[in-house]
Amino acid sequence: MTPKLKNPELLRTKPFINGEWVESKSTKTFDVIDPATEEGIATISDQTPEEIDEAIQITKIAFDSYKNTPVADRSRWLRNWYNLMLENLDDLATLVTWENGKCFTDAIGEIRYAASYFEWFSEEAKRNYGHTIQPANHNNKIITYKQPVGPVGLLCPFNFPAAMGARKAAPALAAGCTCIMKPDAQTPLTALAMAYLAEKAGFPKGVFNVVLSSVESTPACGLKFCESPLIKKVSFTGSTPVGKLLMKQSSSTLKKLSMELGGNAPILVFDDAKLDQAVEQSIASKFRSLGQTCVCANRIYVQAGVYDEFCKRFAEKVKGFKIGNGFDEGVTHGCLINARAIDKVEEHVRDAVGKGAKVIVEGGRLTHLGKHFYAPYVIGNVSPEMKCSVEETFGPLAAIAKFENQQEVLQQCNDTAFGLAAYVFSENLNTVWQVSEQLETGMVSVNSGMFTDAALPFGGVKESGFGREGSLYGMDDYTVVKSISLGNVYGSS
Repeated sequence: MTPKLKNPELLRTKPFINGEWVESKSTKTFDVIDPATEEGIATISDQTPEEIDEAIQITKIAFDSYKNTPVADRSRWLRNWYNLMLENLDDLATLVTWENGKCFTDAIGEIRYAASYFEWFSEEAKRNYGHTIQPANHNNKIITYKQPVGPVGLLCPFNFPAAMGARKAAPALAAGCTCIMKPDAQTPLTALAMAYLAEKAGFPKGVFNVVLSSVESTPACGLKFCESPLIKKVSFTGSTPVGKLLMKQSSSTLKKLSMELGGNAPILVFDDAKLDQAVEQSIASKFRSLGQTCVCANRIYVQAGVYDEFCKRFAEKVKGFKIGNGFDEGVTHGCLINARAIDKVEEHVRDAVGKGAKVIVEGGRLTHLGKHFYAPYVIGNVSPEMKCSVEETFGPLAAIAKFENQQEVLQQCNDTAFGLAAYVFSENLNTVWQVSEQLETGMVSVNSGMFTDAALPFGGVKESGFGREGSLYGMDDYTVVKSISLGNVYGSS
């Protein structure tokens, strides 16, 4: 199946560098595959290291002029980009579903979410404030203001090919930085479509560039970003092991970093929670993109008083899923990105069942639909030693555990190297406040299963990374604070 776009110009297959769709000199290519049908979508050039170097140089040259552009211009260009995203909503969502596999309604939601960052930072660009500080012991004045850090390298994942790029590029461009983006090799088409719209929005040449690398060449491209003295910051969303590697590679240049890494998000459902709401929102969290998000619930802890009823209602909802091609009518969940994702789910299921977990809803491969389709598993009686409690599954497995009291569940929730997101369901304000305070995560969602707002400071603690994307803090990682001390400001009398 080849979906039709209302605007065929959005389907791009070449790198976008210095405002041009360039022909790569590389003799190597890689294919972008529809994970639902396993059919080829496009053949892409696997750019050479020399081409990556050249693109970095262009990004630096563009920065030397872009950093001086009026804030009003940057704001207008970002707002134009937002408007263009919404004008091309269906086409962009089509590209997301086509190369990622998520259902079309989820893709629509992702494009709206991505566009919201351009809207938000079109306004925040005007509010990049510094301070005036009065020293304690003399009459000097200290003036601080924020300057753009410089050219930035953006390394983006497959699971949100529009939103992750927008969440990084919008604050960078608002602050006065220029960008070179490397999308995931499995989902480059959405990033290229966004580059097309960035050009239409009015951004000068070289301000937003997209380079392309295969899965095999991606580490070399990442190394280029990290070791180049011209790149002053790298922002990465992906796994913790890769994030650690990028930190090591960046040490030679001591550049700024933002790391949005792996998670092991817990959901806590207390006895006094509104059960239907807790079930509905837990499902929304766990099975968004079939579990292929870093903030998806990885462990679901339910207090003993409502455990049985929660499991019953949760299972009924999961059994109502309609798995299929993301473009088909009525489909609630599409396919996984590749076979490795399925292998990990099955590994975690085998391990849990072998250690005493109970299968509540039996999932499995849906080979009649294709090799990347998988019906979700729901298991109960989950214990801390199981892999699904320790490792991030990143797939359609809901692991439910029973707990007795607050102290017990907090200990289990915090017994992990990760700390990105957590979810709490309770009608007791004291419980909500105490638990939210003590959870070792960067974000806590109360009585809701979603983190989707440009106003939210998105990011984690511990081995889930550092830095915050979105919100009034979102530009901080793309700026440096300059201090100017003004002596004898009052003159002599």
